[in-house]
Amino acid sequence: MDIVYSSRKWVRRFKGLLMNICVAIILVGISYIIISPVIAIISRAFMHEVDLTNPMIFLIPINFTLDNIRTAWFHMDYVTSLTRTLVFSVGLGVLHVLVAAAVGYGFARFKVPGANVLFALLVVTIVVPVQTYMVPLWMQFRFFTLIPFVELNLIGSFWPIVIITIFGVGMRSGLFIFIFRQFFRGLPKEIEEAALIDGAGIFRTFFRVMLPNAKPPIITVLLFAFVWHYNDVFYTSMLAPGSRLIGMRMTNLEFAIRIGGEVIDHGWESLILYAGVFLVIAPIVAIYFLMQRYFVEGIERSGIVG
Repeated sequence: MDIVYSSRKWVRRFKGLLMNICVAIILVGISYIIISPVIAIISRAFMHEVDLTNPMIFLIPINFTLDNIRTAWFHMDYVTSLTRTLVFSVGLGVLHVLVAAAVGYGFARFKVPGANVLFALLVVTIVVPVQTYMVPLWMQFRFFTLIPFVELNLIGSFWPIVIITIFGVGMRSGLFIFIFRQFFRGLPKEIEEAALIDGAGIFRTFFRVMLPNAKPPIITVLLFAFVWHYNDVFYTSMLAPGSRLIGMRMTNLEFAIRIGGEVIDHGWESLILYAGVFLVIAPIVAIYFLMQRYFVEGIERSGIVG
């Protein structure tokens, strides 16, 4: 009996080990498929042009160089464009948090006729691509009427993006409102009732009681809004084509290096473009590693999962 029990135990251990190995192989394969483009970007950003013709080199270059980084840094005006982009993205992220939190709180707590229909329409905006209404959106700000018979051309400035964010129809605003609505619905109503008994009004209850308890969705929405505005090229190219944000600088990098006349080899040109992509994603990756714990916690507790 002991021999049979021992053999069964070893069989179970072998099956468990085999299963763990299979899972590890699958995870490593999937991870490589996802991460391989990033590895290629980093590799080619520091690769010398002579390595492009070497058939023995696949990912790890033999001749490391910073010339690609220097050239991309210069033509992108990196420090200025990065600073401008960070201020722009953080500012819009804060606006998204304030607007989405207020609207989400209203949908979660106030029962008014037609609220469910309005929320259903809000959910629809999440799946409607912005390309379907880009022409009316552009026309609205090309002939923007703030005062009757006075038309303003806001195209070329940041005001169109700021205005649509303030009114809750900016980039992914529907998703942000949905996140806050789901979170506020999960909070006990006794918190608000206690605040009302203490004499707090609606606005004071919202700013002093509800928002401090909404740290998970605040972190989630702030990070999502920051990253999406940082990487955005569609809205900025349509509404603010003259902006010197880092995404627009990256889009125009190939044209800039050709106009500069420094690069005559297409292989080196591709390496400079890879270096520009590396300079764009490096701040986002650094911010993710710094905020990873808060980001994961915010997603788990904000109602996105489950």
